[in-house]
Amino acid sequence: MSNTYQIYLISDSTGEMLERIFIAIKAQFKNIDYKIHTYSFTRTENQIDKILDDAEKHPNSIILYSIVDSNLAKNLANTSSDKKIPCFGVLGDLILSFSKLLNQKASHQPSGQYALNDEYYKRIAAIQFTMSHDDGNLVKELNKSDIILLGVSRTSKTPTSIYLANKGFKTSNIPLVNENSIPKTLKENPKLACVVGLNTEPERLVDIRKNRMSSLKETESKAYTDLEKIKREVEEAKKTFLKYKWPTIDVTRKSVEETAASIIKIYEIYKQNV
Repeated sequence: MSNTYQIYLISDSTGEMLERIFIAIKAQFKNIDYKIHTYSFTRTENQIDKILDDAEKHPNSIILYSIVDSNLAKNLANTSSDKKIPCFGVLGDLILSFSKLLNQKASHQPSGQYALNDEYYKRIAAIQFTMSHDDGNLVKELNKSDIILLGVSRTSKTPTSIYLANKGFKTSNIPLVNENSIPKTLKENPKLACVVGLNTEPERLVDIRKNRMSSLKETESKAYTDLEKIKREVEEAKKTFLKYKWPTIDVTRKSVEETAASIIKIYEIYKQNV
């Protein structure tokens, strides 16, 4: 029997809080092998059923959840109980529960989650890589990327890249002016890394670009902020993403955290198929 614990983090939002809570719990126990399965934006019973069906396949599954809908949370707790899968809401006494489950006394060491471990150094390396590969820089090293983001100007490529880097993903981002702005290596091998296209509504993009020009105290460029031109930019970007079969995300009403959570889901699917 495998001693690796399968940790299922189920959230109706980005899952950021759950991940931080688990890191804090995990820091209380030594030499624990685990694999994290993150399920963000879980908001239907059908989604819950699929997750629990997968969890049931593993002998050491543990579920940690944060769901606002009381009926959905109750369904998760009851179904997990029926399947005999340990399941905890974030408001429970988690350290005590894990201590019993792992048959190990907690150290009760404060701030244990901030230890300088391999994950920490991986995150630092990812941040350094991402900062060096921002805005189309060092395209010759695209093959070293975990994730490559493409999008027209002001589609949150840089902040999203930095957020992903803080999660440990080496991320490159490339401004998409037209198809010719895509590096040759990426055109020849569209699956070079997990490539994701970012798009947004043209009207929203006009406002963002105007605010950008104003904040920089630069003279407004009509071409840069012209609605009809931006509509063409966005449409051409969509055609390019479709041509190379790259998944896309509309970032119009998404926070950086929400966009990143969706990208991580796409990355996980990509890794399963390479």
